[in-house]
Amino acid sequence: MRPAADPFFDAYDRDDVAYGEHPSAPLEAYLHQVGGSGPALDLGAGAGRDTVALARAGFDVTAVDLSARGLARIRERAENESLAERVKTQVADVRDVQFPDATLAAVVATTVLDHLPETDARRVWRAMCQSLAVGGVMYVEVHTTEDPGCPDPPGRDRHAPISETASAVINYFLPNQLAAWAADPESRLRILRYEERLEWDYTHGPEHLHGKAILLAARADTLPDWYGQPEAFPKIGD
Repeated sequence: MRPAADPFFDAYDRDDVAYGEHPSAPLEAYLHQVGGSGPALDLGAGAGRDTVALARAGFDVTAVDLSARGLARIRERAENESLAERVKTQVADVRDVQFPDATLAAVVATTVLDHLPETDARRVWRAMCQSLAVGGVMYVEVHTTEDPGCPDPPGRDRHAPISETASAVINYFLPNQLAAWAADPESRLRILRYEERLEWDYTHGPEHLHGKAILLAARADTLPDWYGQPEAFPKIGD
């Protein structure tokens, strides 16, 4: 039975878990090239596609989500992959998270900031940036105004299927808005990869279209061994 307090219970309870089990592609590429260690935070972790990837790469991850069922799936997956010691879960609103200062090796927020009012999203963003340690990495995805679920143009003028969870997105990002946040000197970030794109989603509900902005960034005082996605000019041999 679906608990009233868990609006995402159905999405994370089924066998073909919503949003899939594979990590976000740019994050996966970064982890493959750079690896990782130290404390990490996965905000809006869902059923753990990024949490498990971070733990597998060597991070000690705290997964935060409103869905207790999603976090239970994360613990199940971590146990099955012998990663339980590297994964902790916390049922919480991301606005209530206590971010440590300059401590985290990685912060992930996949479709989280767009689920918050803009004032709250900016506050959480600043906390995320301030929490990164030297050498830390950040991965963020948000829905943009290109999304057919957006009540404003150009998204609303697209004749494309809309996600059945579109009503949960309340803060569609304008073109270049996420990039501008990352480029602000106060964010103390170096942008490694940024793109705005359309993508078809088949991982939950009927097929539908999304407009997304995707950011991969490191703290400004470091440049990791990043060769792009796909790797453009990697070192060959020793």
